[in-house]
Amino acid sequence: MITVKEVLAAQNRIGPFIHKTPLMRSSSLSEATGADVFIKAENLQKTGAFKVRGAFNKMIGMNEDAVITASMGNHAQAVAFAARETGIKAKIVMPVVVSIIKEEATRGYGAEVILKGADLGQSLDFALSQKQYPFIHPFDDDAVIAGQGTIGLEIMDELNNVDAILVPVGGGGLVAGVGAAVKALSPSTQIIGVVTESAPAAYRSFLERKLLECPPRPTVADGVKVGKLGDRPFRMIIRYVDDIILVAEDMVALGVLLLMERAKMVVEGAGALPLAALLSHKERFKGKRVVLVASGGNIDFTVIDRIVRRGLVTNGRIVTFDVVADDIPGNLRDLTSLIAGLRANILDVSHNRLTQSLPLEKTLVTFTIEVRSREDGEALFARLRAKGFVTRDSSRFITGATRTTGAIDDVLH
Repeated sequence: MITVKEVLAAQNRIGPFIHKTPLMRSSSLSEATGADVFIKAENLQKTGAFKVRGAFNKMIGMNEDAVITASMGNHAQAVAFAARETGIKAKIVMPVVVSIIKEEATRGYGAEVILKGADLGQSLDFALSQKQYPFIHPFDDDAVIAGQGTIGLEIMDELNNVDAILVPVGGGGLVAGVGAAVKALSPSTQIIGVVTESAPAAYRSFLERKLLECPPRPTVADGVKVGKLGDRPFRMIIRYVDDIILVAEDMVALGVLLLMERAKMVVEGAGALPLAALLSHKERFKGKRVVLVASGGNIDFTVIDRIVRRGLVTNGRIVTFDVVADDIPGNLRDLTSLIAGLRANILDVSHNRLTQSLPLEKTLVTFTIEVRSREDGEALFARLRAKGFVTRDSSRFITGATRTTGAIDDVLH
């Protein structure tokens, strides 16, 4: 189990190779949450994520011709970059489902990429089987953990009276290193890990106080899509971490959206986990000075539109709803005029006259609209009901919400 001594040594070792990333206060996020919010912008780190810290700390001074590792992307790029800078060849094993942007970026740093395995666990198993090469573990390694912990030193060096630091958790190396550094310098500062409900291994292990494996599900936070904490990080988490918060996928998407809108920062899903936790627990952090570790910015731009759209749905600014209306000329005009009257923008509209159990004289119209706020959406539903339309907010099929606005099921059945 490493201590702040090893983290300080890592800081001296890797300083010439990495950026000291900005620690920025966000006035807009502070106003929105009631906390005093600072963002540690590791999305601006070399290779776009915090992982270079641990990679350099592990690889500087290695007397090896080549190394191997496995990663979903950020650790892969970090090892590839560190290998290039230190004159070592790197072989990177990545799951076949890895995002294109991370695969191509890894190749761009000069590494040999091997696509093997359906998930990170299988990629790790394959990489570990290649005994002829030293293995650089993405999180279960003392030198890697110490390197990641330098983030905690930088935060403490720049900011006083920090009440809580919120840190994304996948395999646990980041939160373990930050915890070791911060608790030595400021024992009262809470170290809080954040996981998505689609990858809850760290959360359940923390609650049970034993190392548990939980196969992850698909998630917008692919950087923390890990089924089991590392042994070393787990022991350190039990010692240094005060709590681990579980957040919903929808809140992660909202976090990505708000960091773009309010902080003008491009952050990947894993990096948005701390903001998702803050948004989900505003009362807990109200009036507190909080640091959000935005761990990376390597978001796949082929899916960013879907993540942003999901965030807009979660925020109530895009709404999909069904209306049962009389199937007569002019009714659609009345509906669209009513929507336009509330300054809502219609993104899509479709008719369905063949829904089972729908009365012959009725039609089911599905709208997707853009509104300025959740309150505007609620006002629209109230106006529709006042005009006698039966409605259902079908956005719940997208977000998992359960809100309904009318007795549409009674009409259909």
